[in-house]
Amino acid sequence: MSVFASLVVGVDGSTSKNGSSNGISSGADRTTFLSRRRIADFILIGGQTARTEPYHRTPVPVVVASRSMINALADNRLAYWWNLSPISALEKGIKKFGPNVLVEAGPRLINELIQARVLDGIFLSITNVTDGEDVINIEELLSNFTSIQRDEIQGTFFIEAKTLK
Repeated sequence: MSVFASLVVGVDGSTSKNGSSNGISSGADRTTFLSRRRIADFILIGGQTARTEPYHRTPVPVVVASRSMINALADNRLAYWWNLSPISALEKGIKKFGPNVLVEAGPRLINELIQARVLDGIFLSITNVTDGEDVINIEELLSNFTSIQRDEIQGTFFIEAKTLK
C-alpha cells in the first residue's frame, strides 16, 4: 500500500492564504502536484478542503471524509462523500479503488493519519510565500519521518519524507 500526503506550505509554515492553498502554491508546485494526481488510485480529502479548494474536476476518484453531509462536490461524478472518519474512509477507499492514495488534506487530517500510523510518507512543497493562515511547524511535521529527501525547482523546495518513526 502506498498512502502519501501532499501539502504545500509557505516558508513560514502557512498552509493557506485568503482561505485557499492557491495563495501559497507556485508554478513548480502546481506542475508536480498535478502529475502526482494522475498516478493515484484515488484522492482523500476532508470536508473543509472540499468546500474551499477546486475539486469539481479530478482525474481520479476523490473521497471526502466529512461529518457534514452537505456535498460540495455534487457536480464531480468521481466524488464520493462519505460520513466516515479519515481512517475509515481511507480503508474503504483502498478496498473500492486501490492502494495508491494521495491525501490532499489540511494539516489536521494529515496529523490524524500520522498518529494512526497509516501514512507512508508526505510530499511537502515549500514556497517563498509568507503571512498566510493555518501555520504549521514544518520541522515538527518532518520529525515524524526517518527518510527525508530535499530538492529545489524554480525557487520552490520539495521534500519527500518517508517511513514514520
